[in-house]
Amino acid sequence: MQALLLEQHNGQTQARLADISPDELPDGEVTVEVDWSGINYKDALAITGKGKIIRQFPMIPGIDFSGRVVYSNDPRFHYGQSVILTGWGVGEAHWGGLAEQARVKADWLVAMPKGLDSRKAMIIGTAGFTAMLCVMALEEGGITPQSGEILVTGAGGGVGSTAVALLHSLGYKVCAQSGRSATHPMLQQLGADNILSREALSGDVRPLEKQRWAGAIDTVGDKVLANLLAQIHYGGVVAACGLAGGVNLPTTVIPFILRNVRLQGIDSVNVPAVRRAEVWKRLTKSLPESYYQLATREVTLPGAIEAAQQLLANNITGRTLVKIR
Repeated sequence: MQALLLEQHNGQTQARLADISPDELPDGEVTVEVDWSGINYKDALAITGKGKIIRQFPMIPGIDFSGRVVYSNDPRFHYGQSVILTGWGVGEAHWGGLAEQARVKADWLVAMPKGLDSRKAMIIGTAGFTAMLCVMALEEGGITPQSGEILVTGAGGGVGSTAVALLHSLGYKVCAQSGRSATHPMLQQLGADNILSREALSGDVRPLEKQRWAGAIDTVGDKVLANLLAQIHYGGVVAACGLAGGVNLPTTVIPFILRNVRLQGIDSVNVPAVRRAEVWKRLTKSLPESYYQLATREVTLPGAIEAAQQLLANNITGRTLVKIR
C-alpha cells in the first residue's frame, strides 16, 4: 500500500511517499481502507517538521480519516461499514490516515451517521468536529441566538470557517475575525454578518473594554484571546480551542469576576465515544449543503507534502482534503 511516511535523519524530519506492507501497520482491532483524509494545522507541522508533533518515528501522519472496514474482530464494526476517526493521538503516536489503510482501536472509531458520506465527513474532519464542540459549549453555557453577536477568531481556517457556518445555520449573528482579505467573500457566503480585521484584537490588552460579544470561539490565543475576553458581555462564554497566535494569556481575573465570564477550554482528541457520536449527529443535521462546496480544496496523496507547506505559509483557505484512492 502507499503511505506518506515521516522519518527522522540527523534531527530533521523527512517526508516521502513510500510503499509499505499492510503487515507493518500497528496493532488494533479494526483495519480500515482509507478513502479520505485531510491536512490539518497539526498535520502540516508534523509533515514539515516545524512542530514537535511526532512522538516516535517512523510515522504515518494524518490525524483524521474516513473509509470502509476491511477487517474487524470487534462486534461493533463489520466488513464494508463506513467509519470516521478523529483524534486519539492518531498521526502523532499511532500511524494515521495519510495511507491507503489504517489499523486502529475500535474504541477510536465512529460509525458514519445517516446522511453523511466519507467525503463530506472529511470536509468536516477534525476542524469541523472541534467547531461543533465549541458551539455546543456556548449552548451549554446558556448562549442563545437572542443573547447577541458571537465572535469567531481565525475564521479563515478550518475550525473558524466551520464555526461561522454552524452558528449561522443555528440562527446566531456572527462576526468573523480574519487577517486575510481573501477569506472575506467565503466567510460572508458561510454566513458571517460582519468581518473584523486582525489588528482589531492585536493591540495592548486592557482589563475591561466595552461589552461587544455575547460569546466567542477563539482559535488564536495570546493577545487576541485576552482582548476579546475584555469585551465579552456579562455572563458570556468563550470557547478556546486553538493557539495559532501563541500559548500565553496576558489578561487578569477581572473579566471573570466582574462580568461573570466563562472561559471553556475545548479538547477534541480524547472526547468520549458517546459525546463523539452526538457531535457527529449534530454536524450532519446543522451544516448546510452549501458548506461542502465553499470551504474545500482537494489534493491527492502525493500532493499532501506541498499542501502542508502551503497551509503553514497561510496560502490556504478552509479545509484541505486528501483523496487517498
